[in-house]
Amino acid sequence: MKFAPLALALALALATTATHATDETPTPAAAAPGAGDPAGDSGGGLPRVQNLAGVSVSAALDQARNALSPDTGSSQYVIDHKAIAQLPLGASTPMNQVLLQAPGVVQDSYGGLHVRGDHANLQYRINGVIIPESIGGFGQSLDARTIQTVKLLDGALPAQYGLRTAAVVDITTKSGHDLGNGGSVGITGGSNGTLNPNASIWGSNDRWSWFLTGNYLKDDAGIENPTASKKPIHDHTNQAKGFGDISYLIDNDTRLSFLFGVANNRFQIPNNPGQTPQFGYLDTVDFNSADLDERQRENTRFGVLALQGKLGSTDYQVSVGQRYSSLIYTPDRIGELMFNGVASAVSRSNRASTLQADFATRLGNGHTLRYGMYGSFEHSASGNDAWVFPADADGNQLSSTPINILDDSRLVAKTWSAYVQDEWNIADNWTLNYGLRGDRYQLARTESQLSPRVGLVWQATGSTTVHAGYSRYFTPPATEMIASANIAKFDGTTNAVPDNGNNTPLAERSDYFDAGISQNLGSAWTIGVDAYYRKVRRLQDEGQFGAALIYSTFNYAQGRVKGLEFTANYAQGPLSAYFNASLGKAIGERIITSQYNFSPEDLAYIDGHYIFLDHDQKLTSSGGVNYALDDNTRVGADYLFGSGLRKDGGVPNGASQPAYFQLNLNVSRDFTFDRFGKLHTQLAVINALDRTYELRDGSGIGVGAPQFGPRRGVYLSLQKDF
Repeated sequence: MKFAPLALALALALATTATHATDETPTPAAAAPGAGDPAGDSGGGLPRVQNLAGVSVSAALDQARNALSPDTGSSQYVIDHKAIAQLPLGASTPMNQVLLQAPGVVQDSYGGLHVRGDHANLQYRINGVIIPESIGGFGQSLDARTIQTVKLLDGALPAQYGLRTAAVVDITTKSGHDLGNGGSVGITGGSNGTLNPNASIWGSNDRWSWFLTGNYLKDDAGIENPTASKKPIHDHTNQAKGFGDISYLIDNDTRLSFLFGVANNRFQIPNNPGQTPQFGYLDTVDFNSADLDERQRENTRFGVLALQGKLGSTDYQVSVGQRYSSLIYTPDRIGELMFNGVASAVSRSNRASTLQADFATRLGNGHTLRYGMYGSFEHSASGNDAWVFPADADGNQLSSTPINILDDSRLVAKTWSAYVQDEWNIADNWTLNYGLRGDRYQLARTESQLSPRVGLVWQATGSTTVHAGYSRYFTPPATEMIASANIAKFDGTTNAVPDNGNNTPLAERSDYFDAGISQNLGSAWTIGVDAYYRKVRRLQDEGQFGAALIYSTFNYAQGRVKGLEFTANYAQGPLSAYFNASLGKAIGERIITSQYNFSPEDLAYIDGHYIFLDHDQKLTSSGGVNYALDDNTRVGADYLFGSGLRKDGGVPNGASQPAYFQLNLNVSRDFTFDRFGKLHTQLAVINALDRTYELRDGSGIGVGAPQFGPRRGVYLSLQKDF
């Protein structure tokens, strides 16, 4: 792709910035209502102003930063730190469980999420800075205690957002300038041997501010149980996470921030007893599958240095960062050889260095020009230290003595993006956002695209807002998910696969249409309806192939995704509630990359037929209610419902799992003691009805093993602010 037209547009934008400089600050876009707004909060407290000058400057810069990220034409759902405190586990809630409270978000195994029929493909932003996603399929590297607000943006996104476009998880962190000087310590414990201590500290001094938090988790249900039993076998986890945001106000218009995070997670892979070995190992012919000892380690760390400020009428934020992520899977060599005919010690790592720059300039006649660029340079490595048995052409074992095969690869990927867009206030009640984005991804081949975007918002009345938009998307494969396997090395072994087709994933290209309406009913109710349709070429999907809990990318030649969402929120006095429901359908036809992962029978059927994607779920719903009995006591409940993910039927992915319903309850109470002060307590019951439900049964395209939802669990949290 030639960037001359886009480069010219950016040059004109920069020139216009200098010509039309004023002292106005762009007004941030209004936020849509989220999941409630309780009266109190723990582990973050209400703002305690200690340095008015610093807080005022920081607040002005925060407003300018918000103006860099428009929402015009897209759909958004906002959850703030108070709404997170209302969840059964409060700030101890894993990040994926927080996002499940938004419409159109479907839960999957290993902490996976699907938004509007897409597999993963989420973009995470912290204070406007893109943080590349980590390798781990189920490790949660972000901590909900850092969140002031989180927006889930999806639909027809403006040109500013690209690459990962299923949804943008836009996180604004808590600020020491707003919170004053203090901190918090606490602990959550309960079922499955759960122990989760945490500590945070925040504050400000003159132009400095900081927010630091860390927590440690251990429990005996780290990954979804492959059986319906109350206690999984061999499922212990240890997880340590930390996050920091340190900022310095250089002057009244400029702030330098350093964001960093770390997550070190260790998992045992849970066992499914009663399985029958398929292969013999030396003189051994029997192995108890309940005694398997498979383990996985995931490490993630990132650091970002961001300069944010204002030059005349232009707001800007420029950042450089790096994210390193690694995953190591350690097999039970004898056991896996006997059950699967292959035991692989799998390792993957990815180091991504990034540069990001965003600008917003207020022009005359109701225009706000936004423009910027993003670059990423990735080094990715994958290793496969495999043990297999010799086999004949039909896959029959020829010897019980295993042989070792090493299969390693290194990849270097480069991504460059640039965009320009104009937010035009046509009239008092009409706003048009139109723009152009260019993306270029270079790996084994170079792929690129120019993508037009347009979004329209109509403020029909003081209480009615209508939006509609169209976006052309370009989604390169996730480099960390690519393993360049040398298939020929495994010929004549129990891990032999047919060498079919193209084994390097392709970039996805799609046309996305979205329209919706939001209606305020009085001061308490907000309801919304949103419809979307996506026509896709080279549709990307991911699957778990092998015993390691790692996803790999493949492509369908084409796909169709459509759906309808409904949301309702209520907040009045001591009562708040929310309800979300969505209908969706996601289908694909003809697998065109990584065909060696699939059976010839499945490939032949999918070659001429559309099938449901494995993560398709027809009906999804979430909701919750929270009530303040008095100033110190609240009770609440929330639920998740799904009609079931796909499984094999008469054809691949031709049937669905049974529907499920999970009800969670909680009660919180603040106690005040002499000298000690206030102590926040919260009791949560997860899956209070103890309903057994299966997320996956081990069948379906790219599905590796069965997984069940959590059984009933009881947890108590204690939190003390100081």
